[in-house]
Amino acid sequence: MKNLLLALISGVLLAISWPTYGIPFFIFFAWVPLLMMEHNITKFSNIKKKSLAVFGFSYLTFLIWNWVTTGWLYNSQLPDGSKSLLAVLFPVLTNSFFMALVFLAYHFYKKSQGTYFGLVFFVAIWMCFEKLHLIWEFTWPWLNLGNVFSEYHQFIQWYDTLGATGGSFWILICNVLVFYTIRIWEAGRIRKSLIKNVLMTAGFIILPMVISLIKYYNYSPETVGSINVTMLQPALDPYTEKYQKDSLTIEGDLLKLAAENSVLQSDKKSKIDLYLAPETSLPGIGGFSERGFNNSLLINNIKVFLSQHSKSVFSGGISSYYVYREDEEKPSTASFLDRQGIWLDEYNSAIQIIPNQQPEIYHKAMLVPGVEIFPYIKVFKPILGDAMLDLGGTTRSLGISNERKVFANPYNKSVIAPIICYESIYGEFVTDYVKKGANLLTIVTNDSWWGYSQGHKQLLVYAKLRAIETRREIARAANSGTSAHINSRGDIVDELPYGAKGALTAKVNLIDKETFYTKSGDFLSRICLFVIGALLLFIPGRKYLMRKK
Repeated sequence: MKNLLLALISGVLLAISWPTYGIPFFIFFAWVPLLMMEHNITKFSNIKKKSLAVFGFSYLTFLIWNWVTTGWLYNSQLPDGSKSLLAVLFPVLTNSFFMALVFLAYHFYKKSQGTYFGLVFFVAIWMCFEKLHLIWEFTWPWLNLGNVFSEYHQFIQWYDTLGATGGSFWILICNVLVFYTIRIWEAGRIRKSLIKNVLMTAGFIILPMVISLIKYYNYSPETVGSINVTMLQPALDPYTEKYQKDSLTIEGDLLKLAAENSVLQSDKKSKIDLYLAPETSLPGIGGFSERGFNNSLLINNIKVFLSQHSKSVFSGGISSYYVYREDEEKPSTASFLDRQGIWLDEYNSAIQIIPNQQPEIYHKAMLVPGVEIFPYIKVFKPILGDAMLDLGGTTRSLGISNERKVFANPYNKSVIAPIICYESIYGEFVTDYVKKGANLLTIVTNDSWWGYSQGHKQLLVYAKLRAIETRREIARAANSGTSAHINSRGDIVDELPYGAKGALTAKVNLIDKETFYTKSGDFLSRICLFVIGALLLFIPGRKYLMRKK
């Protein structure tokens, strides 16, 4: 009963720490009951199948955490309009399983090598697990620990040095120190040691926050200019309007919003430099042929609009496709259409349109598993075929861009990063745009799939982490909200609320200085990978030395 209670407490503490409803300071000891549960079972329990018990109780912890924080996925709708239970069950059950496996690996190592080495292994393997979630095709970094302070960004300004992965490391170390302090007290009841360990733990928790607050109130960005951006929010229901209305009607409404917001409200004489439309805002039904941009009526309509607004540029999200010639190499994501007898790739894309120029295009690279990508398609599709458990999305994969691309504005100094929706969760990934020269981050997104829930709120505040890590301002255009202007400290300067139809116009600063995190990326995760290797090699090495002795 005690172990069950400890597992439940950890699950609740992890859940109530999470944005945007939670209090993140619980995260500094949320893991402690789970670590105590594992220690009790390993050292003091009469349970015969101890490893199975550790796995079961930890799975319960992670199930609570995943369900409470990402249960909003249930708002995804099936074609008949009903809620999609599978959309929440698959990621919640699967991610909880992965987490429990990682914790079980810690249990095995601690059981073999003792508490001290075990705790080092715990920190290192969880860091590696989070890094895996940032790079593999089953990617789901939504619950990476460093995200937990995204709503309290004043306390994590040092993410410009270590990034959100540094935040994960900080949280894990603090939990280990709290657990270690409790164990030392239980073992010896020595007050002096208790005071020393409490002070050390408190210092490790508080000092980074103090440093962050100092940075926050003394930070002054070095800008290379500014531009006026109008973020368009058409507020189309993705289930009943967005992919059913006529494309020309959708575009007409979008350009009407742009025309009505073609000056900066604080300065009526200032023109708009960039009109930013949300993810897949065009064309509605179907997609743009990338071989036919020059003949597209929709694109030419935008060029006509821009010609009436001197030195303005349009950027936004579109659905596009590319038809391959017979002699062209086809990637694994290409699909063959039997009726037409053609191979093509479909994309979730960002586009930049300028009069008298060929449109520039970037294809979303971090795809949503089960919705935009069939994970490890070469392995699973021959086995599962159309029986693949998708999330109401696809049993094939969209095409991607293998490298990040930036859009330079010929009329000013701005170079924007065309970040598409889910890509905004990935710290080191976003730094690749900055390394390409981006001095402004733009995010185009459609968070309407989950209705008014924690989904769109969490994705919004996660964007603040990218602003801090790169020290770039963000212009964010969302289909139904929340569109926002975020400064390089992570403050939401202005926003257009969820569900509102309209536009948000803002003056955003351009910054070209690179942060340490931009240059180094998730180096702590890479160090932890080497630590894991060393700890695993330590096992046979230690046995050899003991035999020799």
